[in-house]
Amino acid sequence: MKTIQFEKIGKPAEILQSVQKPTPQPVADEVLIKIIASPINPSDLSFVQGRYGIRPQLPSGAGFEGVGVVEAVGEGVRLPVGSRVSFTGVGSWGEYLVVNQKATIPLPESIPNEIAAQLFVNPFTAWAMVEESGVQAGEWLMITACGSAYGKLVTQLCHKKGIKTIGTVRHDDLNDDLKKLGLNQVVNTETENLPARVREITGGQGVKCVLDSVGGATTEAAMKCVAQGGKILVFGLLSQQNPRLDVGLMIFKEITIKGFWLPQWMSEADSQTRAQVAQQVIGWLASGEVELPVEATYGLDEIARAVEHADAPGRWGKILVKP
Repeated sequence: MKTIQFEKIGKPAEILQSVQKPTPQPVADEVLIKIIASPINPSDLSFVQGRYGIRPQLPSGAGFEGVGVVEAVGEGVRLPVGSRVSFTGVGSWGEYLVVNQKATIPLPESIPNEIAAQLFVNPFTAWAMVEESGVQAGEWLMITACGSAYGKLVTQLCHKKGIKTIGTVRHDDLNDDLKKLGLNQVVNTETENLPARVREITGGQGVKCVLDSVGGATTEAAMKCVAQGGKILVFGLLSQQNPRLDVGLMIFKEITIKGFWLPQWMSEADSQTRAQVAQQVIGWLASGEVELPVEATYGLDEIARAVEHADAPGRWGKILVKP
């Protein structure tokens, strides 16, 4: 089979290679998936660069999620051969992958492959973080890097729940599209004073929670946007810069700053909570209400171009890899 592999940590476009390897076979509780498509997410690129919560075991495959068809099953698996599933597992940029049956979700026909390929990382993170935020209908929530696929999902979910949203951007070319998805207010952090604009928008109250994937100066400014007793949930570091935290603000405004990592959240949630989230996310995606646009698709032999495109600023849609 053909798959993407890297033998050292580094810049994805320079170290990822398309290689031939034997097709793996499932053992007990495992399934072999013939992959249809997989997205390129920021977490995938962080993993290749050695900046993620789990370290690659070199040589390593790449890609954390996708959609495919079950081609073979091991002992004890109830999932029928031929089932179309979304799945998560290291090595989704390839033709085949073996994963535990618990890492799969059978799909209804109403969810197309382009959306099913993106089911795990962004939709589950968006749903879980909005729940974790504690923000209710009529209250304000802020999303940094709102033009990302994740930001668009949170915007749509908050609109569905009646939560008011402020999104930060660095370019104005996506503003109209974001507002069409339900974003209430857009702030350009390159040309506007973020804390001043948030005070203006919220009548001086600030936002109840910030969902932050940027870090650095953006997180520092976001701290000044949080209401008394509010929180910041941090789940990324796109700027690759650690913020300098204003301890005085944390003390006197009683701000909570907490990290969020979906695998940890899923491992700590009880089985009933996980099942409810999965049911809600699948129902949401199957409803046809959600936009998860795809900007371009690349083959395995085009992986360098694919990751460069995925890392480029100003994208509207996700980049997919198809075998």
